[in-house]
Amino acid sequence: MTEIEISGVMLPMRESLAREVEVAWNRLASPGAWWTGAERLAIVAEARAIGAGDCGLCQQRKAALSPYTVAGVHDSTSDLPPAAVEAIHRIVTDAGRITERWILSLIEGGEMPALEETKYVEIIGVIAVLTGLDKLHQGLGLPPRALPAPIPGEPSRQRPAGAKRNLAYVSTLAPEDVGPEDPNPYPLHGDKNIHRGVSLVPQEVFNFFDLDVELYLKDHEIRDFEHDFRAISHAQIELIAGRTSALNGCYY
Repeated sequence: MTEIEISGVMLPMRESLAREVEVAWNRLASPGAWWTGAERLAIVAEARAIGAGDCGLCQQRKAALSPYTVAGVHDSTSDLPPAAVEAIHRIVTDAGRITERWILSLIEGGEMPALEETKYVEIIGVIAVLTGLDKLHQGLGLPPRALPAPIPGEPSRQRPAGAKRNLAYVSTLAPEDVGPEDPNPYPLHGDKNIHRGVSLVPQEVFNFFDLDVELYLKDHEIRDFEHDFRAISHAQIELIAGRTSALNGCYY
């Protein structure tokens, strides 16, 4: 066990969780498949600012019967492309009302220059990991962690050749279509639809689920009701998970 300071008291923290938290922050600051480390941290900073309620347009859209009836310009903290800013703001504030038509308008272009589908999917991955990290701090009564310095380097820009748009609003990579040059997260984390969500950028599957299995449970542990793997019981974990999913409008 390692320790973490909360309200002046040192409390135990699982070594595996502490390790994956550090790995996750390092990955957020590192070049991804389609964004540089600096750009990934800009996505993080933008998402945090929106979460703090700093965008008037997002507030108006959230209150509207349909977000697609409210036009305007986002209050932005970054120099990211307009379509990336639009994607970040919608994912953070109103993900439950994202439609396929809206996604296609982003990646095909129109009112603003197009955002590559791969870049959109990587944005989802970055925000998903950030949400887990920041909610951990929030739940422990800690302030958000300061952003690290970006790690230099160029994105790999490797799109899986076998990815197809036949499962979700974006292209995904089926286990049988993984190529020899593709990172393959399925043997480690499972190959259900939820594992395929951001598989157009396979590293983002690793990034999310490497952290998720420490914040929650490993895939095989979820269905093992004979054993408890955390300090609270399986039933308590699922009560919290179910309530959180309901509040977030999550399918699961």
